[in-house]
Amino acid sequence: MSNILYSLGEAMVYEERNIWASLIVSVIGVAVYTALVLAQADGGPLADVDWVPLMLWTIGGTIVVAILVSIVWGILAGMRDPDGVGKSDQRDRDIAHMSTRVGQAFLVIAGLGVIVLCAFQADWFWIANTMFFGFALSSIVGGIASVIAYRRGLV
Repeated sequence: MSNILYSLGEAMVYEERNIWASLIVSVIGVAVYTALVLAQADGGPLADVDWVPLMLWTIGGTIVVAILVSIVWGILAGMRDPDGVGKSDQRDRDIAHMSTRVGQAFLVIAGLGVIVLCAFQADWFWIANTMFFGFALSSIVGGIASVIAYRRGLV
């Protein structure tokens, strides 16, 4: 795995490495949160789970780990190509703008879902988790869109 990340780091610009780091950590974070909630439910109703600390720790941990992975990966890439560290260009800005637009679509869908759940007075668990998974999906889909744009170019 480290050889793959190292070889990928050679061809990546700063922004692409950060996107990969965020994407990998986000997917793992969502999987961990989901597993913890399901384990705590233990076959019972999901709405009875004490989800607040799990969600807050997952969000905080995911942010910290993504930053650490990005820093370590950047250091390794900087040791390999010191001149290429931290450089960005118009293409990077265009890709970031496109991926933000793609990701925002999922935030809108999650927001509409939250409004519907509120209208039906759903349990806070379902409202919060709809928004949580909307944010996660936005980040993941936006990251995937960025990676595709870096690998195939913007159309």
